[in-house]
Amino acid sequence: MLQIKDLTFDAWGRRFFDRASVSLPVGAKVGLVGRNGVGKSTLFKLIKGELVPGGGDLSLPRQARMATVDQEHPATPISLMETILAADLERASLMAELDTAEPERLGEIYGRLIDIDADRAPSRAAEILVGLGFSQEDLSRPMAEFSGGWRMRVALAAALFAEPDLMLLDEPTNYLDLEGALWLEARLKKYPHTAIIISHDRELLNNSVGYILHLAEAKLELYTGGYDAFELARAEKIRLQASAKQKQDAERAHLQSFVDRFRAKASKATQAQSRLKRLAKLQPVATTIEERIAPFLINSPLRPLPPPLIRLEDATVGYDGKAILRRLNLRMDIDDRIGLLGVNGAGKSTFAKMIAGALPIMHGHLHRDRRIQVGWFHQHQIEALDPTDTPLEIIRRALPDLAEHQRRSRLAQFGLGFDKQETTVSNLSGGERARLLLNLVAMQAPHLLILDEPTNHLDIDSRRALLDALNDYEGAVILITHDRSLMELVADRLWLAADGTVKPFDGDMDDYARFVLDRARVAARAPTQVKEEVAVAPPPPPRLSSKSAAAQLGPLKRKLEAAEATMARCTKEVETLDASLADAGLYQRDPTGAKALGDKRAKAAHRLEAAEAEWIAAAEAFEEMRVLSEG
Repeated sequence: MLQIKDLTFDAWGRRFFDRASVSLPVGAKVGLVGRNGVGKSTLFKLIKGELVPGGGDLSLPRQARMATVDQEHPATPISLMETILAADLERASLMAELDTAEPERLGEIYGRLIDIDADRAPSRAAEILVGLGFSQEDLSRPMAEFSGGWRMRVALAAALFAEPDLMLLDEPTNYLDLEGALWLEARLKKYPHTAIIISHDRELLNNSVGYILHLAEAKLELYTGGYDAFELARAEKIRLQASAKQKQDAERAHLQSFVDRFRAKASKATQAQSRLKRLAKLQPVATTIEERIAPFLINSPLRPLPPPLIRLEDATVGYDGKAILRRLNLRMDIDDRIGLLGVNGAGKSTFAKMIAGALPIMHGHLHRDRRIQVGWFHQHQIEALDPTDTPLEIIRRALPDLAEHQRRSRLAQFGLGFDKQETTVSNLSGGERARLLLNLVAMQAPHLLILDEPTNHLDIDSRRALLDALNDYEGAVILITHDRSLMELVADRLWLAADGTVKPFDGDMDDYARFVLDRARVAARAPTQVKEEVAVAPPPPPRLSSKSAAAQLGPLKRKLEAAEATMARCTKEVETLDASLADAGLYQRDPTGAKALGDKRAKAAHRLEAAEAEWIAAAEAFEEMRVLSEG
């Protein structure tokens, strides 16, 4: 699909790409990873043609459709549903042409609309929008009524709906809640065309992509598998490089020793010259330089407080007399790690504000130790930073009693070196600002740490450093994040904000992921598409006897085996096509054939999806009948 050959690009006084080459197969889902600032977004701009390379070539198949999600959708008077439907340019054009087309052209238009499944477009659009957090009522609202963050979701929904041949997504989960991120993870896995996703979300990179494209040291390298497989492969590559370098250094030392000892002796001079030539021919082994990641400094409380740390009894909280959360009956102790779940707007931030002491309760009781120290990090802190401020000025105000060299040392520990300490906030990266504020919040050794989306702007290695710091921290934690991996590895209990309250969630993150996806599927069925009628409860099915159930096991088992054989056949077909498409030379030898193979692969993937659904249904029916037969 995408061919990059000997790409070279210089800008802003540095080299981003130095003869970098890679070939991406048709239909591949690729995670683009690398340290913050290494040039991932720059690569997207080069692919889109917004920047011109200094050398080399980037090529896509002729007439390939490309879509990106890099800015919010405009605030227009057009409804949300109409905005998404318009993203499918061919369908929109054909529907518009129907009004003025000549009679002899109508048959051709209707035939094409049937081919592209145009009748299903509204339900498909509704499914995507609801999955990304919009309600059925939102579908008819004009775009101008949505905030910037929600219009970013609209841009993502439009790209997913249009299904371009190449989709470029830059940190798509940064403006989603956990529920939206879980839905997107499942959606990208089934995306029928090629997608490149810049992401620091480990779960998305493990579950939704089949390749990792690593950008480091101005080079591109493609790895097969998800992020965990990439980490293992890269660690093994670094180990082999180190071993090869060690062997070469030993050989170089041995040759140099011989030369030094015998070069002056006539009898050994020829051999010494021979070894000098061999030394000159020894090419240095390329080694990967791993950039150090500064740890996060989260100080544990000096003295634990007696339990409970916080207790809520029938509490109500809200704004201006309007209740947001009611019937809060919860308890938190000093060693609790709470993961707070819920869609945007469910009251998670309101709950965090109340626990932090920034919002009083309206009714009920909130018991908290008067000695409690709370560290609270939220995204508005980053947005509220004065762009003309500097890290040194900020820490001077936070630590007025320290000497200047101590403040600078503390900033260096935060990961802000001397060259960044007097840089204005406007010139710091999002990751650097997040690091500064996270460390400042945790500096006072709080008994309770409230983290509201702490991983936005942090790369994967920095997220791992934050995880390590949280696991070493001995206080209580309330975590709100769309990063599923961090939630799973930090939280030992889950609370769910929904239906105007917060309650414990009975299950783990896998259970919650299933809950979210099932809810999205149900919500996507628009009430307006269903005729209103009086619901009549169907009579209960007759209960089968054990003997009757056993008699039906045979046919169900054969149906299950047939579905399994079909699924295996479809899986083999997809794997065979993937092997053919992985041939980098195919796209230069036979671009037409490569496109045909890509289309064939997309159809095979749809057949596999249908076969998997049939197998699941057959397996469930067989298992249900087996239980009845045993009962």
